[in-house]
Amino acid sequence: MEDDILIQISNRIKERRRDKNITVQELATQANVSKGLISQIENSRTIPSLMVLIDIIRALDIDLNEFFKNIRTNGKPAPIVVMRKEEYEGFEKEHAQGFHYKRILSRFIDHSTIDIVLLELEPNASRPLVETEAYEYKYVLSGEIEYRFNDDNKIFLKQGDSMLFDGRIPHTPVNLTNQKASILVVYFFEEKK
Repeated sequence: MEDDILIQISNRIKERRRDKNITVQELATQANVSKGLISQIENSRTIPSLMVLIDIIRALDIDLNEFFKNIRTNGKPAPIVVMRKEEYEGFEKEHAQGFHYKRILSRFIDHSTIDIVLLELEPNASRPLVETEAYEYKYVLSGEIEYRFNDDNKIFLKQGDSMLFDGRIPHTPVNLTNQKASILVVYFFEEKK
């Protein structure tokens, strides 16, 4: 991370903490990190991991899109971002069994956020219909998937098929085979005006 971006992030954390009138210790407790780490971050002496930064931003009650809005790189072209397979970060969603997510990349780009995720579905994976505040692009890497929507609409997808839809429509994928299925998922979050 470039020094100027680190300083901008540090300043935003410090300003928001002061605006909320909470101490470094209170923020550290809410973010489940040490007081020393918060101090180092606020004084641009250390770069927090992505998960720690997200915990701090959430503890400050800031929307992630709002926090990163207008962070500039001094007019320099955006860097080329490479993510190695071993760097993908696993996460889980509530009420889902057999769903294994790995975040590949999440970026704020010109008033929107793009979030790229690899979803692996076990046979018999299940969850209720869900909604997201994003347009969702799905590309089936392997397996056969049936996407179910709230109006009993079902769309069958096999390896190589793709689909784009408004994530505000309740939906869920179902693995139709006895093999693990993999889907590349791209979320496009637009900034609300």
